[in-house]
Amino acid sequence: MTGIESVESFRLRARTWIAANLTPEAEAPGYGASVAGRDETAWQRARALQATLNAGGFAGICFPKEYGGLGLTPAHQRAFNEEAEGHEMPVLLSIPTFSICCATILDMASEEVKREHLAAAIRGEEVLVQFLSEPGSGSDLASVTTRADRRGDSFILSGTKIWSSAAYAADYALCLARTDWGVPKHEGLTMFLVRVRQPGIEVRRIRQVDGSSEFCQEFIDGVEVSAAHVVGEVNGGWAVASRQMFHERSSMGGASPYISGPHPARDRMTSARELIGLARDAGRAADPAARELVAEYHSLDRIESWLADRVGAAVRAGQLPPAASSVARLFSGEAVTRRAEIALELAGPLGVMSDPAAPGEPAVGVRFLARQGGSLGGGSTEIARNIISERLLGMPREYAADKGVPFNQVKRGR
Repeated sequence: MTGIESVESFRLRARTWIAANLTPEAEAPGYGASVAGRDETAWQRARALQATLNAGGFAGICFPKEYGGLGLTPAHQRAFNEEAEGHEMPVLLSIPTFSICCATILDMASEEVKREHLAAAIRGEEVLVQFLSEPGSGSDLASVTTRADRRGDSFILSGTKIWSSAAYAADYALCLARTDWGVPKHEGLTMFLVRVRQPGIEVRRIRQVDGSSEFCQEFIDGVEVSAAHVVGEVNGGWAVASRQMFHERSSMGGASPYISGPHPARDRMTSARELIGLARDAGRAADPAARELVAEYHSLDRIESWLADRVGAAVRAGQLPPAASSVARLFSGEAVTRRAEIALELAGPLGVMSDPAAPGEPAVGVRFLARQGGSLGGGSTEIARNIISERLLGMPREYAADKGVPFNQVKRGR
């Protein structure tokens, strides 16, 4: 690209601005708390921080200028992230607002929707989430049964969605619904951009084993959505969902260029220094086995970062197909689980004593309880293995009994 600021010049400007405008993590009340501590105050703070970034000229770094961004490169975003390390950032907005929802809108939505909603999110005025999974569809996203019936220039949506991260804090959602029941399941879907806070949508938070309630279930009853808020084409929703899942895998694997600041899906204790401190607290600093665990932990973190950068760059350059994002996603899911195991093994009895809601506390035991979440969020690691085997390695596709069958003839339930 020509005519844009060099990465080093941008880095120096960012360094000066960050020092003058962002709060160091240690001085930010509640920053870095577990998901159990993500209350309304945390979300309002994230919106305010995003507005600060925007006012300073450092928001939406990789989004085009015509939609409120800066139109710069992933290298510029990476430089900003490096300079912002150790400072308070609006990490709650990274996933899914920017790296999944906004990225999908950028690729698939109409000009009107892009100009309105991307700019609003970059200003910190809108939070976006995904309404994809359903209680009866599991990993088979194409089997969703939330229905959207045409009524003139609008659609009437009814159904239920589940496992929607942060829906309680959201303004809009990308909602996949069925608009044609007489064709095979992948062909009758449409993606809508739906306002969350309106009559006909009830959001219920789901309490998990670690005490958090980040996930939600939504009950949608007769909600009217304008045809202007269809993302992509009517009955072309699977193409949109596929692109959305690509961005989801990229974001969870650390390869998304739209994440600003630290990666929110990674374990916050990612430096060897912090892990060494845990080993010292547990009286194991001189233990050779403990040192090996620290080295393994640090190696996993560095490899995850390098792999994400390499895969992301290759996909953007067209050297690898979009399905390659599953490689980074698979490693990330496995690494999250292993790091949680290492931390607990190092901590020993200390792992059950920390306060998960206290800023700066390791919450080692709580992260261990929730360790498998890293293998489920953003599409499971099992799905990632299927994608790698079928779309990258050319292995035979899994058998599907409903392939080519009109959805209203597919046997469901009992």
